[in-house]
Amino acid sequence: MYIGEDYKKFLAAGKNRRDFIIEWLGFRGVKAVVMPMDGHEHIYVVFPKEAYNPLFKIKTVIAHYDIFEGSPGANDNSSSVFALMNWAVRLNESGRSHNVRLIFTDGEEIAGGLDAASGVSAQGAFALASVFRRLNILSDDVFVFDCMGRGTVPVLSKTAFSGKISAKFSKDFSSLVEKTQDILFSACSGRFVTLPVSYSDNAGFLACGIAAVCITMLPQEEAERYMFFLSRYPDFEDFVLNHQVAPGADKQDLEEMLPETWKKLHTEKDSIDSLDEESFLLCEKIFEKLAALKTPAL
Repeated sequence: MYIGEDYKKFLAAGKNRRDFIIEWLGFRGVKAVVMPMDGHEHIYVVFPKEAYNPLFKIKTVIAHYDIFEGSPGANDNSSSVFALMNWAVRLNESGRSHNVRLIFTDGEEIAGGLDAASGVSAQGAFALASVFRRLNILSDDVFVFDCMGRGTVPVLSKTAFSGKISAKFSKDFSSLVEKTQDILFSACSGRFVTLPVSYSDNAGFLACGIAAVCITMLPQEEAERYMFFLSRYPDFEDFVLNHQVAPGADKQDLEEMLPETWKKLHTEKDSIDSLDEESFLLCEKIFEKLAALKTPAL
């Protein structure tokens, strides 16, 4: 069971979330260390060297552990973090090679509400991605998980690029999207959707020219309602991705079209009572398919 006493402790007001993650993992035999970076404190999970096979690409898996001030942050993003913490324990105990680089990032909420083209440099993941680029770590497949604790329909973020992008980046991104779709299709019996999603830590990587996708979760009825509004109102997608209100449109009306799950974010309603245990069980299936993914190294 995921939504239990440990989860409540993680959400406790004033809890040092960084220390909780490191201590919780350490108690279960998984080492994690802090990576200070531009005023943020990312957490890097240290798997044994036997976990990595140089014949295959590294899969960088990311979830931000900071929460919006004044909100319990049960779904955003404690859900993804806690699910990945449990996965880290399973990976560590398996003793097999998996090529997963797992990082819990800090500073995503600082850039909350920004589109991928403006202000993203304030995001903690941007500094992390900048280090990746400086170290020439450009070929990883980067998977970002955000708000995975409510609903049973995985949503793969639809990314719109403004301006010119290189042929290599376009190829890398398209390949990553295809691999992610295959993972979700296999893990969820074909039940997933690709939809516009407000940028998460994927924005920081994309801004640094590194291919990254974001996966989230929604209840089925919310996903269907969201798709209906997207099909009926062409300007709605730009509002979701870039927070732009088209001339003649009403911001309040656009906000009302958003899924109920997203309306709870950054409010007191993002509480443990809003979560679904079934969502975490689906996360397990997605993560296991991700662990099994093997892409030959270039």
